[in-house]
Amino acid sequence: MFFGPSEIDTDEMGYAMSRLEIESDLCDTGKDFCGVGSSSASHRSSEHLADLDHEISQVTKLKSSPHQRYSREVPGRHQLPVSTVRMLAGRESNFSGRGRFSAADCCHMLSRYLPIKGPWLVDQMDSRAYVSQFSTDGSLFIAGFQGSRIRIYNVEKGWKVQKDILAKSLRWTVTDTSLSPDQRNLVYASMSPIVHIVDVGSGTTESHANVTEIHDGLDFSSDEDGGYSFGIFSVKFSTDGREVVAGSSDDSIYVYDLEANRVSLRTVAHTSDVNTVCFADESGNLILSGSDDNLCKVWDRRCFIGRDKPAGVLVGHLEGVTFIDSRGDGRYFISNGKDQTIKLWDIRKMSSSAPARHEVLRNYEWDYRWMDYPTEARDLKHPLDQSVSTYKGHSVLRTLIRCYFSPAHSTGQKYIYTGSNDSSVYIYDLVSGDKVAVLKHHSSPVRDCNWHPYYPTLISSSWDGDLVKWEFPGSGEAPIMSKKRVRRRHFYY
Repeated sequence: MFFGPSEIDTDEMGYAMSRLEIESDLCDTGKDFCGVGSSSASHRSSEHLADLDHEISQVTKLKSSPHQRYSREVPGRHQLPVSTVRMLAGRESNFSGRGRFSAADCCHMLSRYLPIKGPWLVDQMDSRAYVSQFSTDGSLFIAGFQGSRIRIYNVEKGWKVQKDILAKSLRWTVTDTSLSPDQRNLVYASMSPIVHIVDVGSGTTESHANVTEIHDGLDFSSDEDGGYSFGIFSVKFSTDGREVVAGSSDDSIYVYDLEANRVSLRTVAHTSDVNTVCFADESGNLILSGSDDNLCKVWDRRCFIGRDKPAGVLVGHLEGVTFIDSRGDGRYFISNGKDQTIKLWDIRKMSSSAPARHEVLRNYEWDYRWMDYPTEARDLKHPLDQSVSTYKGHSVLRTLIRCYFSPAHSTGQKYIYTGSNDSSVYIYDLVSGDKVAVLKHHSSPVRDCNWHPYYPTLISSSWDGDLVKWEFPGSGEAPIMSKKRVRRRHFYY
């Protein structure tokens, strides 16, 4: 029919829809995308796959790979991405026998149109950007800045500012924000035990705390604190919107019951600052935490073994953990670390407790807030490393840089991505560990970045005050909602 050598000619004629697709179809086995010999890269990928957990590799493949019959007709090319033209023609002729694309087929196509074109300027502020988050449905975007300002943009209305919030009692910076599942309320935290909540659905655009609107305070402190004022580094709504979980500088995890208007749980979780917390799945029973004590911990609210006793501990980072993102399946999550790595974890491989001596001896002094990571430390590995895979290339310095899985709907969570101290955004292939792209524009650290849950759009926010948008528009023209085109500097791998 159509699945023959002529298909290669079709791609060469330019019918393939993305540059990544064209290059992957045209390159031979001797060269990779950048023109560098790929034998060493293939060798590295093979080694990586050998170490990678078999299940996560297979699950990712099932969620983001097309039906095997699409590539069966071309021997020796089955490992290359299947052409979009072939898949469209196969769907029309019902080659797969389904008469339609499966979810995996859709992810295979969409995951190849990465948000790598741009950037286009969304907004520019005169203070550092610390937080950037899409809402669950992608209709809203939240950006938090050091200068007491939080802005909520209506993505569907041309990135119009829907809510301009001037934060109350801000200490140092907006450390984190979280939007409720129904998108009616936003909580924001700073280096204070008070987390404030804002009504996103109110009619007023300007939300000046306790001047134009009331920003209710959720008090996480208690009489037991003895007047000690701690800060909140991380805050997240539960899936049902009834609770808020927080990680703090007093080494603790807090759960706040919004209906009862009180702290329902406090656990002294680590021996240092708890930089990041999140729920492992939609049930809200499993909580993940990461700390400057280098450990990731799992907390099961259904079966506390003892006071301040986690369900399990995961060891592997050599330095503090800055951020955790769950895959949402209650099994896998990733963490960013000050040891300049992202690690992939399987909760089922956790230990019941941290080993008595989990620290790695080192003969150097280092402070991530103002020093570069020591050269002699870059190749160190924890002797008890329980992680499934490790990703390197980006830089975690100066601030608590965040990392995420790519969206399930459009990519099948095939990638992970992160900001970086070197002012870039890095995208890695989850299975091979290879860099897929590096997006360069900013002039200061990129603390946070977020991928739209349904479209090939990524927003990066930086300490230079810029919010910029990376996309894959079919025409290559600037989208209507964009304000200004800025200089593009991105690299492919």
